[in-house]
Amino acid sequence: MTPEQILAHPARVLTEAQREHYFEHGFVSVERLVPETTLEELRTVTEHFFSQSRRVTASDEVFDVAPGHSAEKPILRRLKSPDERHEVYWGFATGLMADVAADLVGPNVVFHHSKLNFKWYDESDTVKWHQDIQFFPHTNYNVITIGCYLADTDMNNGPLAALRGSHNEDLYDQYNSGGTWTGMLSDDDAAGVDMSRVAYMTGPAGSITIHNARTLHYSPSSKSPVPRPLLLNCYTAADAKPYTAHPQPTRNSYKVIRGEQVRWAHHDPRPCQIPPDWSAGYTSIYAAQSAEDHGGGDQGTTETM
Repeated sequence: MTPEQILAHPARVLTEAQREHYFEHGFVSVERLVPETTLEELRTVTEHFFSQSRRVTASDEVFDVAPGHSAEKPILRRLKSPDERHEVYWGFATGLMADVAADLVGPNVVFHHSKLNFKWYDESDTVKWHQDIQFFPHTNYNVITIGCYLADTDMNNGPLAALRGSHNEDLYDQYNSGGTWTGMLSDDDAAGVDMSRVAYMTGPAGSITIHNARTLHYSPSSKSPVPRPLLLNCYTAADAKPYTAHPQPTRNSYKVIRGEQVRWAHHDPRPCQIPPDWSAGYTSIYAAQSAEDHGGGDQGTTETM
């Protein structure tokens, strides 16, 4: 569906101004959207998993932990696929957030993936400039990620930042000069980003961020010793069909959670870079961007969004 066709459907959650802002700039944020009772449920479950992460000594299929992680000094970077870890996360993904997604991709909404990222007081947790769609190409670009801040987030603890209008510009090459996937812009490309066009999406707990999969974005390192959790859910329009392997499928991947399945795919003529073969698995964007898991060569099985 085109933006005009999507906007022709009545809004469920967002205002018309918020929807138009998204289509113009490639992102939008909404403060205090999530009810406090829902937020408390999410925080309680999140604290449970954070405590569980103290038991692991290395990243596994549930937790992505930083080097140096320990029970005494936990550095949990990501809870992987929260949608299948607890019903509270899945209920959140298929509730209010699914209605938000319908306001921006159209009435037929498909769930793609989820993750819960933690930002630490550590330079290694800077998420460098990148675009999402190269990780999981689709036949069109009605693919969005909705984040929910579980804690107050300001410039002190590494908010999500996006480049205005970049969703309508060319996609970047996210391989390095040696042909290795890095999941980020090269240093030269990153140096050319016009910082005057950057918007930092801050907000109190319960605020949401939304960005298109073509939108160039990053998050700076945190200056706070308290970890900042951001729960992310990715959705697609039902007429946006994947043409590469899912990086980390769960039992919920590709479920239609609003509307119905469609019989025709919509094809956007703009090209998209193809990622490595993800079928052998991956770890995290932190590991990919810091080359934590490889030292060079054509390696592409350990990275993520």
